[in-house]
Amino acid sequence: MQKNLPNILSALRIVLAPIFLYMYLMDDPVFRALSIAVFAIAAFTDFMDGYLARYYGVESKIGIFLDPLADKILTFSGFICLAILDQTLFPWWAIGIILFRDIVITSLRVVAQHKKLKMKTRMTAKIKTVAQMIFLYSFLLLGVFLDADVNFSNYIQSFYDSEAPYYLLLTVVLITLYSGIEYLVVNPSLIGFKEVE
Repeated sequence: MQKNLPNILSALRIVLAPIFLYMYLMDDPVFRALSIAVFAIAAFTDFMDGYLARYYGVESKIGIFLDPLADKILTFSGFICLAILDQTLFPWWAIGIILFRDIVITSLRVVAQHKKLKMKTRMTAKIKTVAQMIFLYSFLLLGVFLDADVNFSNYIQSFYDSEAPYYLLLTVVLITLYSGIEYLVVNPSLIGFKEVE
């Protein structure tokens, strides 16, 4: 049972993602706030499944597939929320670039892991992940208070009106796109899935 926990947690993350999406998009500040708790729990399962897999020394084909799939479903749910809330500041084309890059690279990585091939990575991939997560968590949280009846909601609205979110998103898009291109450049045989020495 314990050895199956990583996969169970990955599956739980997949289940929690649409629940978060539904609650966040409800026109109710309470449900939107609760959705952040759901998102946080789902994100915590990402840490725990990796920790448990290392602790028990287990790695399965389904785990190699489920873990990154669950990560992307959760991340995509967050970005989709932003695009639905404000398509001017968070246009679909920008969100689409982020999603497309992550789907392509994650798919190649899963196949490579399955075939036990070595993959070269760069620091920009980690920078991309950090930039995406900071951006996503920050604006999801700001969205909770944007329409809420709180004293500082007007400051959040002013921040949105400044179009700063749009330019921050463009920065994330550029980092994401660059990291994807670099990932392919440093792994020239990636498409053929040949081992890189």
